[in-house]
Amino acid sequence: MKKSLVLAMAMALGVTASAYAANPFSDVPAGHWAYDSVNKLAAAGIVDGYGNGTFGGDRLMTRYEMAQIVAKAMAKGANVDRLAAEFADELDSLGVRVAALEKKSDNVKITGEARYHYKSSDYGYASELRSRLWVNGQVNDDWTYTAMLQNVQDFSNNSGDGDDVKLNRAYVDGRVGGMDVRAGRWDEVTFTGNVLDSYIDAAKVSYGDKVKLFGIAGKGASEGYLESSHDRLYVVGAEAKIGALDTYVGYFNASNTALRGDDGKVTRVVGDKEIWNIGAAYSFGDFTLSGEYMVGDKDYKYANDKKASKDGWAADLAWKGAEASKPGSYGLHVGYFEQSANAFIAPTTDANTFADQGGYKGWAVGGSYAFAKNIVGVVNYYDTESKTTNEDDKVIFSELYFTF
Repeated sequence: MKKSLVLAMAMALGVTASAYAANPFSDVPAGHWAYDSVNKLAAAGIVDGYGNGTFGGDRLMTRYEMAQIVAKAMAKGANVDRLAAEFADELDSLGVRVAALEKKSDNVKITGEARYHYKSSDYGYASELRSRLWVNGQVNDDWTYTAMLQNVQDFSNNSGDGDDVKLNRAYVDGRVGGMDVRAGRWDEVTFTGNVLDSYIDAAKVSYGDKVKLFGIAGKGASEGYLESSHDRLYVVGAEAKIGALDTYVGYFNASNTALRGDDGKVTRVVGDKEIWNIGAAYSFGDFTLSGEYMVGDKDYKYANDKKASKDGWAADLAWKGAEASKPGSYGLHVGYFEQSANAFIAPTTDANTFADQGGYKGWAVGGSYAFAKNIVGVVNYYDTESKTTNEDDKVIFSELYFTF
């Protein structure tokens, strides 16, 4: 081993050698230039000589022998990035030892998604390109940080919309006392999203595995479906998995829920809502059958001064599904829904929800296909009508995703 490597490895551990026991190597006596460094490395378990009580400092080392020393130093937390890069191939061949290197080098990951969508309905059309960049950072073994930057370019007009980039998500995930914790801003999709799919600034705590309990306390985000950032949202729920059956129940309490136009501006403040939601999904073979029921505590008036019902329900049958990692994979689904605006806050759908007319009812059919790795197309058709008027709408919503 070269003198510079011995000294560098010893310095990387960041402690002095004087506190360690006597040097175990007969060929490195006290007074030798490498005595302190070799003693330190031996005490730390990074070098162990040749088994006969000698260090063998004059012998030539193979690259694999050096890689083993580098791997041991990494396991001790030494900063040996330059050596790790030099012996990357040899470290890779060591299998489990290189995992520490990969974990350290991948401390921050950046991924992305570009989605083009075209929407055609009885009320017009929309065309846009949405670009997202995700930043995922490993804080420590228990905590991670996630952020998402988003830009949307609107092709439906000639106004040049789409110059701004927004930080739409920024949150931490971790564990405290056996509980999973999330805090920050994110898009909360509770269960299937038929009650809530909206950006919120909040904290979420969950506990359990096959039976999971969770609670959320927060407020509306700038682009969410509450009137403003002053309005509160509380959610508690439970999820249970029993073989192929997934079940859930939840309670939502939201103040000053609002309706927003396509420009994101509030068009109407509906009011406070308390909603109960229960549902289940059963998988058999390549099929998944799901259904849920939701009921609110209010019967607000909507269009034509008519009241909407307090409750709603939805059902869906899905077969397979396109996976970005599997070119040629595909899926189909068909669903029916009858949802009162009194029983949802911001549902996950591209259909016309007629939220300002008391809600919607109708059906949907769609499919997905993976054209190539990380390129997936999705098409859905919706036929819905208002709960309180005679208006209806037919929507074709097509999407093409590129992920990287």
